[in-house]
Amino acid sequence: MKEKAVLYIHGKHGSKEELDRLKPLLQTKGYDGYAIDLPGHGQSKEDLTSFTPWGSKPLLETSFTLLARDYSQVTLLANSIGCYFSMHALQGKPIDNALFISPILSMERLITDMIGWAGVTEAMLQKEKEIHTEFGEILSWDYLQFVRKNPIKWEIPTSVLYAGHDTLTSRDTIDSFVNSHNAALTVYENGEHWFHTPEQLEFLDQWILKQL
Repeated sequence: MKEKAVLYIHGKHGSKEELDRLKPLLQTKGYDGYAIDLPGHGQSKEDLTSFTPWGSKPLLETSFTLLARDYSQVTLLANSIGCYFSMHALQGKPIDNALFISPILSMERLITDMIGWAGVTEAMLQKEKEIHTEFGEILSWDYLQFVRKNPIKWEIPTSVLYAGHDTLTSRDTIDSFVNSHNAALTVYENGEHWFHTPEQLEFLDQWILKQL
């Protein structure tokens, strides 16, 4: 059996190719890196209709099972909504530790926030079932109900990297998760939800190295 592996899970509009930049970094710590493309990960609206926690769960479960069969230690590295999908699919699995980048930790909070941003109400969403927003998101009543009916019990040791200018996950949501899960929090005050500038990526890389 091999020793250490990292399973990388991308966020919305992301892909498994994001791991290519990180593989040399992981290798310096003795980790083999693996990534998957989540169902419906493409950027078209048609593809994103299947980019859901229930649609991603079978692939995530299978991918982790295969790695756990071959490696004695598996670390989860997830980004944005990939963190929520991973928690939903892999809760209870023998993951060594988890590293979350700009995580979506409360899908219910995000959806209800977007309902407010769209200037609609839950009653309106329940009636319409789906509402297309001016900021490009599709609000779904069924999605909100799924989230509420499927609470997550996450007991994996977790480290969180959060950006001070993240507009998708509030600081109080982050703090609530960290306090209730005894997770480690690092805040990059000048960062955004998407780490993409050279300075942000350098900070991200050093954070990953430190957690590993």
